Amino acid sequence: MSRFDGLVAVVTGGASGIGAAVVHVLRAEGCEVAVLDRDVSGVDGGPGVLPVTCDVTDEESVVRGVETAVVAYGGVDVVVNCAGVGAAGTVADNADDEWRRVWEVNVLGTARVTRTCLPYLRRSRAASVVNVGSVAGTQGLPQRALYSATKGAVHALTRAMAADHLREGIRVNTVAPGTADTPWVGRLLAAADDPAAERAALEARQPHGRLVSADEVAQAVAYLASPGAGSTTGVTLAVDGGMDHVVLRPPAS
Repeated sequence: MSRFDGLVAVVTGGASGIGAAVVHVLRAEGCEVAVLDRDVSGVDGGPGVLPVTCDVTDEESVVRGVETAVVAYGGVDVVVNCAGVGAAGTVADNADDEWRRVWEVNVLGTARVTRTCLPYLRRSRAASVVNVGSVAGTQGLPQRALYSATKGAVHALTRAMAADHLREGIRVNTVAPGTADTPWVGRLLAAADDPAAERAALEARQPHGRLVSADEVAQAVAYLASPGAGSTTGVTLAVDGGMDHVVLRPPAS
């Protein structure tokens, strides 16, 4: 049997990037997956994959989306909060409305989806929540003030939820990618004055010298979500090529 046979997952932001990779990995290991995203037109809704239009900033949309998954599959065992938006700039570069927009998706969206799923998670024999944080939540990165604030909040929220729900049999963890090869990073690179130089700089700041792949993040999510990680809760698992914990000496000239 595969790790996720008989289990049901709700994956937000599952139509692209890391979320899509998570859907692929979970489905390959036997999980039935509801893909919640604002635009699911590109999702292959084959056997065991249910595309559900959902906006994580809207309470009614989230409730409808989760209920659709429950009607289709009978419950929810795993929640993966991948839906997120990026933001660039210093603390002075984004207006209040942008702070509210990014916070609404990255932090409140995570809380909103999780609390909607709680009644079903409490009935599960293998309940798990995995949030997607970032190395920006643990390291001070330039030009990422707003984004870092939201991801730091996701990390703190993860630990608090882990404490609140452990005795209910619900584990809560975070995966913290480094700079990943995702559509959002692709758009940042495309907007740079010198995309090739910007990509080289992003690759160089990660000790293993390249961008993190979406599949590498998805594999970490699958571990944290799996019943085999039953003693793992409240942790932040870095998938960042050593960016958070490894300091290399400069290469010899």
